[in-house]
Amino acid sequence: MSLRNQHKVVRQGYGGQAVIEGVMIRGPRHATVVCRRPDGTISRRSRTLQKSYTGWASKIPFLRGVIILGETLHLGMWALLFSQNVALAEERSDEDKGMGVVNALTLLIAFSIAIGIFFLAPIFGTRWLVNQIDPDIVAIVLEGVLRLVLLLGYLLLIGRMGEIKRVFEYHGAEHMTIATWESDRELKIENVRQHSRAHPRCGTSFLLVVAVVAILVFTSLGTPPLWWHLTSRIVFIPVIAAIAYEAIRFGGTHRHIRLVNWLFAPNLWLQALTTRVPKDDQIEIAIAAMEAAVAQELADAPAAAETVTATGAAATGVAPTGQPTG
Repeated sequence: MSLRNQHKVVRQGYGGQAVIEGVMIRGPRHATVVCRRPDGTISRRSRTLQKSYTGWASKIPFLRGVIILGETLHLGMWALLFSQNVALAEERSDEDKGMGVVNALTLLIAFSIAIGIFFLAPIFGTRWLVNQIDPDIVAIVLEGVLRLVLLLGYLLLIGRMGEIKRVFEYHGAEHMTIATWESDRELKIENVRQHSRAHPRCGTSFLLVVAVVAILVFTSLGTPPLWWHLTSRIVFIPVIAAIAYEAIRFGGTHRHIRLVNWLFAPNLWLQALTTRVPKDDQIEIAIAAMEAAVAQELADAPAAAETVTATGAAATGVAPTGQPTG
């Protein structure tokens, strides 16, 4: 008997992220990260999402894209640092002194490097073409193409690293587990293995859409002086993120339309670079994270659900809201 017939549980959108030897699942109000310790045991940590990420502003089209970008960076860094501490057998409380500062600095440095590589570097790679190609729009399009090449090259490069391959396997497990949950099937390894490791709401897809949207936005700006050329690539990041998020959300909620599937097919192809076929023990971790996340949501909203299965899986008749996955 399907879970839908066994229980009445209101389900909303779930997303996630792969981390070091683990998976983080983000529900509507809580996030849970589950990691495997070096000795094989499992470590878990949950947190309630800040109201600034779940309030009224997170429901306004385009504005929510900027909010979710900030949340994804903040929450992702929290989960990643926790997984790193678990791997080093140095599990700490979220309230440890200095961790907030370390998290903020780490996030700032990582974000600055990403902006430098993917938004500013292509300018210097194509700026000399502005005075040699007519119309100037060709140089701007080439700038965008170079940005895409850098993204693909980066993913190909890190995908050859052994530790990153493990993360990519967990990434596949996360996608497959969320897909199992969304298809209203029991969270068991054999059920999870029946789903694709590509997911339409993947963060990798978001990066690709950002690169494409950036071409369209920056083309409309023409070829300004160098100082504004550089500044605009930073200033317009929130605008590009907002448009890209709405595009991803639209694609995820209109998968039944053939044209939409065709337009967003490259997003799924790209995930061949950022996911790998997971092992059973990795799927086990993803299932544990999903179950814990669902349990947190049900405990926080008892009126929304009658019960949970023995394994923590729940059923619903409500479509997911479209949280991005990792």
